Amino acid sequence: MQMEQKNDSIVQVTEMRLSDLDDVEEIEQLCFPTPWSKEAFRTEIMRNFCARYAVARLNGRVVGYIGMWLVIDEAHITNVAVHPDYRHRGIGEKLMRYMMKMAVDIGISRMTLEVRKSNIVAQNLYKKLGFEESGIRKGYYLNNNEDAIIMWNFHLT
Repeated sequence: MQMEQKNDSIVQVTEMRLSDLDDVEEIEQLCFPTPWSKEAFRTEIMRNFCARYAVARLNGRVVGYIGMWLVIDEAHITNVAVHPDYRHRGIGEKLMRYMMKMAVDIGISRMTLEVRKSNIVAQNLYKKLGFEESGIRKGYYLNNNEDAIIMWNFHLT
């Protein structure tokens, strides 16, 4: 039996706005050892014409966000984060699918990202979405010198 969700409990993904930045900064602080500043996000959404950012809202609250840079004919995911209290609900996947569709809609068919070697949960999500490991960036993460796995999806649909 399929249960119907109330409209107010459906996750909605929309373009990031300046009014979202306090919530985005809070999530950034909770999720990353070297977080971006609110000013960095402001610059990205106001001045970087190659950047696209979106947020996930649940009951009106920002519970996650994602960023992407468009570089010539490819998309590069810059960051993805979901508030720790809202993980394991498919929000990260919804954010990724939103950006993948946006890339396809503007004519881009490939996407890349870096992920911590220790972040198996994220790696599994990316693999589910068609990404494949293609290399290592040694010591990429400055806080602990952890390697990053470079992943690509060459067949966005």
